Amino acid sequence: MSDPIYLDYNATTPVAPEVIDAMLPALRDLWGNPSSDHAYGRRAAEAIDVARARVASLLSCHADEIVFTSGGTESNNAAIIGVAEALAGRGRHIVTSAIEHPAVEEPCAHLERRGWRVSRAGVDRNGRVDPAAIAALLTNETALVTIMHANNETGVVQPLGEIAAAARARGVVFHTDAAQSVGKLPVRVDDLGVDLLTVAGHKLYAPKGVGALYIRRGTPFGRFVHGAGHEAGRRAGTENTAQIVGLGTACALAERESGDRIAHMRAMRDRLAAALGVKLPNMVVHGVKAERLPNTLSAAFPGVDANHLLSRLEGVALAAGAACHAGKSEPSNVLKAMGVDDELAVCTLRMTVGRPTTSDEVDVAAELITRAVLALG
Repeated sequence: MSDPIYLDYNATTPVAPEVIDAMLPALRDLWGNPSSDHAYGRRAAEAIDVARARVASLLSCHADEIVFTSGGTESNNAAIIGVAEALAGRGRHIVTSAIEHPAVEEPCAHLERRGWRVSRAGVDRNGRVDPAAIAALLTNETALVTIMHANNETGVVQPLGEIAAAARARGVVFHTDAAQSVGKLPVRVDDLGVDLLTVAGHKLYAPKGVGALYIRRGTPFGRFVHGAGHEAGRRAGTENTAQIVGLGTACALAERESGDRIAHMRAMRDRLAAALGVKLPNMVVHGVKAERLPNTLSAAFPGVDANHLLSRLEGVALAAGAACHAGKSEPSNVLKAMGVDDELAVCTLRMTVGRPTTSDEVDVAAELITRAVLALG
């Protein structure tokens, strides 16, 4: 039996062949400790320097502003908790949104349990945060604003430049979780106006277990992982050379392919939406009036429970827009925050295309999804 067509690229991506080709020699030859002052260590350190420069180039920042981590979750935790603790003397207030990934919401909730105050801004019906609402939440005690760049479920892109301006006017540090946008959109830290930015390797064709955190020069930051002085004293632990080489290669690939990759993903997503819409005219696309990631289609099929649909759907791998607990579908918090009613929310599928997606795959997937929806509708 052949593998199903993969339409779940927001969950994870396959490791790109070019990344594997770069990692294999690193695994074999660059096994020295990068902190060691001999040939083996220097070779590993030099490879890490090249990777750091490649990540920095993609983000248009300085190489010394990049800290390698174990992935997006660690980067988010380090940014949020690190800044909060460094600025606790200023105030214990954090501003975020109601649609953040758990890797942001949970560190905020952790700090909330420890005495910080957390304000969560709502979103409009298109899943967009209002910069004026963020500005209205800022106080003299606000230490940090953390708002995702693009939503993992709907693909909706947030107006970070406007939010950053509001934060900067009050002298507030601004972090964004860009795990979903890096490699799918141009992500330049100065254009976004952010002080910290999260990168997750496995979302852009690098392996799992590696990520990066951009920290603007001069940003107050308390290190999150304690030990020896790796990563300029900001993140302890012997660097994972091969994984870091893989992330650097993936970033170089994303920069080189940027325009073509974006155009390809947008064409595949729109082809999928059009094919589904022809035979399923009741389909409701979430966030369609907002700027979205070029690869993401979040769509509801009224009257068809998404988890039930997935249990019956063969030949396509994708995600439901609702969690399933004890046999009952529970609507996504993101869709609820957008004002989508529960009955429609539980009928939502998240379909995401990627770099390897082909027109033939899209056409076959659209036909299989359509048949399944019609059979259950």
